[in-house]
Amino acid sequence: MKYISTRDNSKEYSFEEVFIKGLADDGGLFIPREVKKYSAEELESLSSLGYQDLAKKIIYPFIGDFMTVNELSDIIDKSYSVFRKSNAVDLIKVGDTKLLELFHGPTLAFKDIAMQLLGNFYEYYLQKNHKNINVIVATSGDTGAAAIDAIKGKKNMNIFVLHPHKKVSLVQRKLMSTVKEKNVFNIAIEGNFDDCQNLVKSMFADKEFSSSINMSGVNSINWARIIAQAVYYFYTYFQIRDDRPVNFSVPTGNFGDVYAGYLAKKMGLPINKLIVATNQNDILHRAISNGKYEAESVFETNSPSMDIQIASNFERLIYDLNDCDDNETQKIMTGIKKDGKYIIPKNKMERINKDFLSASMNEREVLDTIKKVYTKYAIILDPHSAIGFGALNKVNINGNNIVLATAHPCKFPEAIDKSIAIKPNLPSELQYIMDEKENYDIIPNNLSKTKQYIKEKIQ
Repeated sequence: MKYISTRDNSKEYSFEEVFIKGLADDGGLFIPREVKKYSAEELESLSSLGYQDLAKKIIYPFIGDFMTVNELSDIIDKSYSVFRKSNAVDLIKVGDTKLLELFHGPTLAFKDIAMQLLGNFYEYYLQKNHKNINVIVATSGDTGAAAIDAIKGKKNMNIFVLHPHKKVSLVQRKLMSTVKEKNVFNIAIEGNFDDCQNLVKSMFADKEFSSSINMSGVNSINWARIIAQAVYYFYTYFQIRDDRPVNFSVPTGNFGDVYAGYLAKKMGLPINKLIVATNQNDILHRAISNGKYEAESVFETNSPSMDIQIASNFERLIYDLNDCDDNETQKIMTGIKKDGKYIIPKNKMERINKDFLSASMNEREVLDTIKKVYTKYAIILDPHSAIGFGALNKVNINGNNIVLATAHPCKFPEAIDKSIAIKPNLPSELQYIMDEKENYDIIPNNLSKTKQYIKEKIQ
């Protein structure tokens, strides 16, 4: 399978290049030139597979000659052996709705599902090519912990994680800052998540700097994460055994997780609607409901992983909406960077609404949803998963409705306590982090100081 950039589709890349680069040199995002589309018969043949075996079938066509089928099989088995559920995820009933629990990995968030795989992909690549690499990643809370867990202690690589200082939950920070391995560096940036993300993008764009340190990235724009996340849409769909339409409600910040569902639909999985569920930072809800993709100030909320305005992965959808026109995509993205907005034309909105619905939840609604679900079903939702649940009720759609539960409630004890006066415990194997010494450095929101810090640590 060959890949192209959303901003220049004349040049082709291999999966290896796409995985290691993360972001195209022209600032665009990588996508396959063509996507394999499964027939009804092929889908039926996949439907009885366990999670790991299904992952092997779905992922292999995307990675081409990166590794053999057997090597991929071993890496997938290794990646998911550290999960608390044998099938990595768990689908449970909550009244008439189903909850897809994606938080059974080592850092209690859906990010583990892709990140464990990426960590092992890196190890395979570096051993094979005798190279060193420095992974630099921005996090709003969960990506950083998942990336650290996947990369800590691995040879020939360091990981630098930028998180917004005092804007992630205590548990999220401790999962990152208590790791003792020498190849892990935590950086608290005096700013918000968008500032952290802009610093990482600027470092990628600086060819001299990024080349000099062999820089790579595992943010949600990395295509390997998208294909790993697409697997659980297939797996969940195959658990549903009636003829009603299947809808997924996805708590959404950077548009990566819901884009993975869109990819699964493009591959032939008969998903009806993907519901984009946002918090008060609702740029995606405004874009999908009325065509106004306009950045506003970022609110701090009780769902910090979604405190984002510019959703990086949305560019992949923009490319599709504009009939794969790379020049038009480049023009739109330049306009967004310059003016902070893109007004989506009416004919493009009709195409969006074929696949997507959206709703946003304010702070009070999130806490109320946690309380209602706990009172009625004795299930505690974290704030992000509660947004998925509440958004589903707002759009009021019939069928098999599945909410993605993206994080364990113990990662957000303050919000849970405020809603239902309960502080959910960490799983026993992780309780030690609350007493461990933390290790992170606070740096101003300044590109040259961040680069200097990274260079000094590498030397």
